[in-house]
Amino acid sequence: AIVVLENIFRFVEEKKMRPMEAARDATAEIGLAVMATTLSLVVIFVPVSFMSSISGRFLYQFGITAAVAVMVSLLVSFTLTPMMSARLLRAEDSGGHDRAGSRRGFYGLIDLVYTWMLKWSMKLRYLVALLAIAVIASSVPLYQVLKQEYIPTDVDEAEFEVAVTAPEGTSVKAMDEVMQAVGKELRAVKGVTLVMTAAGGSFLGTVNTGNAYVRIAPHEERTFTFTRLWHGLLAGDPKVAWRGNYTQRDVIQEVRKRLRKFREVRSMARNFPSFNIGAGNFEIDFAIRGPELHALSEYAEKLRSRSQELGLVDADTTLRLNKPELRVEIDRARAADMGVETEDIARALRLMVGGEDKVSRFRDPALNEDYDVQLRLRDGDRNDPDTISRLYVPRQGGAPVRLDNLVKLVSAKSPSRIDRLDRQRTVSLRSGIATVHPNTDKLTGYALADRLEALKVATDELKMPSTYSTRISGRGKELEKTFHEFIWAFLLSLIFMYMILASQFESLVHPLTILLSLPLSVPFALLSLWYTGDKLNLYSALGMLVLFGVVKKNAILQVDHTNNLRRQGFERLDAIMTANRDRLRPILMTTLALVAGMLPLAIGTGPGAEERRAIAVVVIGGQTLSLLLTLLVTPVAYSIFDDIGILLKRLFRARHHTPLPAYEVEAQAD
Repeated sequence: AIVVLENIFRFVEEKKMRPMEAARDATAEIGLAVMATTLSLVVIFVPVSFMSSISGRFLYQFGITAAVAVMVSLLVSFTLTPMMSARLLRAEDSGGHDRAGSRRGFYGLIDLVYTWMLKWSMKLRYLVALLAIAVIASSVPLYQVLKQEYIPTDVDEAEFEVAVTAPEGTSVKAMDEVMQAVGKELRAVKGVTLVMTAAGGSFLGTVNTGNAYVRIAPHEERTFTFTRLWHGLLAGDPKVAWRGNYTQRDVIQEVRKRLRKFREVRSMARNFPSFNIGAGNFEIDFAIRGPELHALSEYAEKLRSRSQELGLVDADTTLRLNKPELRVEIDRARAADMGVETEDIARALRLMVGGEDKVSRFRDPALNEDYDVQLRLRDGDRNDPDTISRLYVPRQGGAPVRLDNLVKLVSAKSPSRIDRLDRQRTVSLRSGIATVHPNTDKLTGYALADRLEALKVATDELKMPSTYSTRISGRGKELEKTFHEFIWAFLLSLIFMYMILASQFESLVHPLTILLSLPLSVPFALLSLWYTGDKLNLYSALGMLVLFGVVKKNAILQVDHTNNLRRQGFERLDAIMTANRDRLRPILMTTLALVAGMLPLAIGTGPGAEERRAIAVVVIGGQTLSLLLTLLVTPVAYSIFDDIGILLKRLFRARHHTPLPAYEVEAQAD
């Protein structure tokens, strides 16, 4: 709509046309560019909508919504915008001056500088081309420098959770005492306003686990916000907006320091996930598979002991060989001599220790209700080896025999559970990523992708046998899958955009000129992420997708208007200079409008602001920083590709002895 309106206004102002005629002619002139921009933007979102990963389910809604909205905007720009321009613009806006009034003043200075730079760029075309190639090549080192993660994890949402695991065999009462002590420490941390603890596990938890929900002060009380700044200005103390600020990261770091005093338990402080991917709330979920449990436990503990060195925090393993149990070793020869069946021994132990749910029925005549009668030793007796050894078991043809005459009770430890993955025994190392160094309290700059690589290197140093293997699960798995699918989505989007542009411009060369603006914007987007300290994740990849959709608009406007002027009889250089000057204003208007629309996301605060900020940083940085370069590179690339096309035609005609047309001879002379 901005492009159509600006072109109509240009016709009224520069060509002295009446608004009705200008609306008709200007919309017809700009129609191809607007349609090409819209359709090539729509086809970008189509491949993303069909990504098969969990992330694809979220992007499906985004892609369909964006595609439909953009198509509706095309209808509006071809109907409502020209109609309102024809009715609301005035013929007096054309003025009586030789030069358009809107192109004087500050914009006149911008136009003058751009014209001078464009002239020099056309004179030094190959130097500009080398500069463009260097900028595109810089994407590789910038990509390598950037940290990668699946979704932002260091998000300040004013709430987090603490998971606590005690040694196996800990009772519910003891676990409750532990959680009471943990809750007391949590309440002593600055900024904590609410703590809710639970002991004894949950639906899938065990007796020796507990968790705590922690809420801290809202953002308006502890971080910079424009509301605090305004109140400070009114009170005459604007520095209050920066005084005494702290983040959720600072609170979690203090919580970890306080919980280190509980040496017998393992604790993990972590943010709540933005969405559940079905693999637990763990940043690192690194699995080792193999046949022997003791070997798996040994390998996992070696990695856990190096967790601080590897940039991990709150590391824990899923396999623990410390669950206390009583093992019954039957003297089978003695039992056979005394006529006792092994099945009878097992039945007696199951009945008295494990318990029987239904040994009988009891009817209460007062209530007219029936109840199942359960049989089991009391709690203190079924945990006592001496009491268990005095149980009696039946034997054939004789009196019952005491259990201690037939078996030997041995105290031992075993795994609390045995996990399997792909039919193999597995142990998982689960942890968070250290955002702050524990000794220096400085930011580490670690992210999910580089910590997984560090774990792979550390695993290789263990020199495990070939029967043992590793596998990445959880967010790491989704990271690899999502970025792999994003690459294919980008490639398909480029192919679809080329097909759309080739059909619109009826050329195989002009789409290359237009699509050249995409790789030119990538380094600036990556540079913006690096400068702001953001990471490459699902949201920044989504921002890159949006950037690809909008950045090529400039080149479409430039190439389309240049072609129109050449068809009107302009020489190539004159057409390039005039077309780019005419399209400079709508390019600046659309760019500034896009940046202004993204600013609230970039500077916004509050819960989850870190997630939304990545999209805005990519779009604002990529679009703004690449603006000048694309304004200069696109006309240079247009002329170079045109020279290459003329050269190929010349070689073809020379081979077939066909003379060149007069306009191509003049172009070669230029």
